[in-house]
Amino acid sequence: MWAEAAENDGRPPDTRAAVIALLDRDPDAVILAEHDGALIGSIIAGWDGWRCHLYRLAVRPAWRKQGVGSALLGAAETRFKAFGAARMDAMVLDSNDLGQYLWRASGYLKQDDWRRWVKQL
Repeated sequence: MWAEAAENDGRPPDTRAAVIALLDRDPDAVILAEHDGALIGSIIAGWDGWRCHLYRLAVRPAWRKQGVGSALLGAAETRFKAFGAARMDAMVLDSNDLGQYLWRASGYLKQDDWRRWVKQL
């Protein structure tokens, strides 16, 4: 689903092993949206015990602008509030205009004074 519905620019390819490792470590971090048994959206709501991070918010194109992304965000926020968390963040590509619209409409603010630094392992 991510290959169809997610922005993947500059991202290492997802692997079955990586997804299984995530599910083994924290199965509740992966929140899925389904309709009639078909996967239509996902978000990863990662909690490291200190910070809340959102990854891989993706909604199949045919289901966009129907509240699926907002429902996934709401479920992630509920998960984080249960931990007593005060703040969460998300990584969103600058070129992902549709995604940025959803984040803004959901009350998230772009933080221009930070940059992400990465290193491939």
